[in-house]
Amino acid sequence: MAKLFLLRHLKSQWNKDNRFAGWADNPLSDEGRQQAKEISEKLINENIDVVYTSPLIRNMETVLRIFDGIEKKYPLFIHLDGGRMQTWSNFTDLNQNDVPAYVSEKLNERYYGALQGLNKEETIKKYGEEKVRLWRRGYGDKPPGGESLKDVYKRAVPFFKKYIERDLKGGKSVLLVASHNSLRALVKYIENISDQEIANVELPFGALISYEFDAGKFKKLH
Repeated sequence: MAKLFLLRHLKSQWNKDNRFAGWADNPLSDEGRQQAKEISEKLINENIDVVYTSPLIRNMETVLRIFDGIEKKYPLFIHLDGGRMQTWSNFTDLNQNDVPAYVSEKLNERYYGALQGLNKEETIKKYGEEKVRLWRRGYGDKPPGGESLKDVYKRAVPFFKKYIERDLKGGKSVLLVASHNSLRALVKYIENISDQEIANVELPFGALISYEFDAGKFKKLH
């Protein structure tokens, strides 16, 4: 039976510094790198057929760090955006150890606009705790010049249906490594969470959620 694993990227340097990252690239922190072994141990006995992630460095580095701990499995990054897709058949030296890791901006974090790079505590002092909470967790609220979770849902969920559900229906088990709000959007879709209740959904760094997929339906495992 196919399984879906949703993994929030490990803690990045800007996460450690309490800054809004959004679409800005920054590497994993030392703490995040150390957590990779723990995640690898949770996945080592799972048969991951395919990976999906975004081009943000913290997401791609998380994929690499996780597979460092899974013996004889190697992610092969394949970009889906901008006409750069490389088909599986283009490669002639693949073997059973290679795992395709498809990369798309559709799975990026929420774009934080004018908040990107700012310290979160200082932003709360300037705009107020409730306003910033809605910008970060609300469904329809947008930070100045940025995206709402609804905007993220509109780009991430169609991508999920087109590619990831297709693989699941084909019997493949999928690991999806992404950022907090792209994952919250997908969890909203998968678990049919209301626009109001999604504000209460939090996924810590390195959070791993797993589902069984059978007959077009998801069953949450943990």
